[in-house]
Amino acid sequence: MKQDEFDILLTDRTKKIIGDISWSEDEDHSPVVEFRVDVQSDAGYPVFIRGSFNLLIETLSYNIIHRSSGRIYGLDIGKDHHNPSCVNIGDIHKHKWNESLRDKEAYIPNDIIIGGEIDPVRIWKLFCIEANIHHEGVLRTPPSSIHSTGSMGAMI
Repeated sequence: MKQDEFDILLTDRTKKIIGDISWSEDEDHSPVVEFRVDVQSDAGYPVFIRGSFNLLIETLSYNIIHRSSGRIYGLDIGKDHHNPSCVNIGDIHKHKWNESLRDKEAYIPNDIIIGGEIDPVRIWKLFCIEANIHHEGVLRTPPSSIHSTGSMGAMI
């Protein structure tokens, strides 16, 4: 993906998600719940968002995935990142597409403030605002444990 293509995609205000989003157990049956949702737009970008939340160690990620380029934009909370320049970035960081480094370099955002427990729904709203995505629905609160969802089995 060329840099100007990414810049246009990220700033495009016609991106939207229609419908409510629910978390589901990951395929490895770990303490992670996740979702995947397509993003619609007037331009028809081939993108979707993948969200994941580890209930045990409280890590959260929201990533915009381009079907041919991979992750082009993302937010990670609760896990450190090591940039290609050998600089360690904190446990709250974002990835933004760069034509030469792809998604490998992260930066510390100034728009995400945790202030205690991670609130995936509040952070989702902030992520959508910054990525210019209108969500016509709600992101449901993740379960407090895998077991609490009933159909997801017992938490390890």
